Amino acid sequence: MKLTAKQVEATKPKEKDYKLFDGQGLYLLVKKVKASDKTIKRSDEQKYWRLKYRFFGKEKMLSIGVYPQVSLSHAREVARAAKDKLAKGLDPSQEKKLNKLQATLSNDTSFGSVAAEYVEKKMQGMSQVHLDRTQRAIHRDLNPYFGKRPITEITSVELLAVLRKVEARGAIETAHRIKQLVGQIYRYAIATGRAERDIAADLKGALQSPTKKHLAAIVEPKEVGKLMLALDEYRGTPVVMTALKLSPLLFCRPGELRHLEWSEVNFETKRIEIPARKTKINEPLIIPLSRQAEKLLSDIQPLTSNGVYVFPSARGRARPMSDNAVRTALRSLGYDNDTMTAHGFRAMARTLLDEVLEYRVEFIEQQLGHVVKDTNGRAYNRTKHLEQRTEMMQAWADYLDELRKRNGI
Repeated sequence: MKLTAKQVEATKPKEKDYKLFDGQGLYLLVKKVKASDKTIKRSDEQKYWRLKYRFFGKEKMLSIGVYPQVSLSHAREVARAAKDKLAKGLDPSQEKKLNKLQATLSNDTSFGSVAAEYVEKKMQGMSQVHLDRTQRAIHRDLNPYFGKRPITEITSVELLAVLRKVEARGAIETAHRIKQLVGQIYRYAIATGRAERDIAADLKGALQSPTKKHLAAIVEPKEVGKLMLALDEYRGTPVVMTALKLSPLLFCRPGELRHLEWSEVNFETKRIEIPARKTKINEPLIIPLSRQAEKLLSDIQPLTSNGVYVFPSARGRARPMSDNAVRTALRSLGYDNDTMTAHGFRAMARTLLDEVLEYRVEFIEQQLGHVVKDTNGRAYNRTKHLEQRTEMMQAWADYLDELRKRNGI
């Protein structure tokens, strides 16, 4: 039974510590009266709000505050916010520690501190892949040279020298991404009064131009049929097997598939509805479900629907499947990076829906999650051509089955 405000107020200390539980892990810890405190006043009673939770199987505790400074309703709000963080794979206790540390560094003008603050303040809501890549660039390529130095003392020549080291290991695109990241960090430093100019802006045109390389994809119908048969033969975990088989049927971006949540799957309307914050173009995306895709999702639902993600990580349901999972599965089937990639399923669908099934390009492009504009230059909304796209998605799934059968004879 949940606590009431009157019950919390009336609670008295005893000879031993004890707890009053409010539910969902939230409880009030009432500390015992020490022998020297027999004359304790009501205003001095020690009552502490705590939240018990599990993070990757380990039991942990979050200190919320002291009553009456923190009321029952406020404690519940903090507990709900902590649960939301857990659902996103974040440890609320660790976040609390990081926030305290960040507060002590808020006046620090070193590059490392400003970079950490930029990530904390400006990158919330970014995909985990993007966040991990950013953190890796900061800790591996930037902080060893600039981390402890005042951000205003670093010169563009010094930055170029660091970027040349990245180029030297053949990571041309990475060098460009790091230059862009440094620019973002400096613009944040300027906005917060800790720098006056962006040194990355001085390096325009100074880096090697990356070679444009298209991600490998199979687009020849006979080879697509062989690929579909190979997907059927793959033996792995149910999560990876399902994600692999759904990749050609949905042809959404690999990151959108990995981060798919059960709350975004609607079996009643036979759709997946991905919110704008999770798409590359920052627009919501509707993916109509073919019968084949619906069955795959229905089959895996009993296994993972007790968590947030449709395809949870093998290391814990609080985070999504690894970005290497589908790619590794393709490698195990004999498809290397020069033959087929997880992203290649999009090019496969784009080519065959246009050249073989002869669907209108705007239907295909909108289903791919690209920005498509009408004759007046306005972007189509998410439901535009939905009926035609629903028919197209079923025809596409049936076509893949047909290619599979042709090669199975």
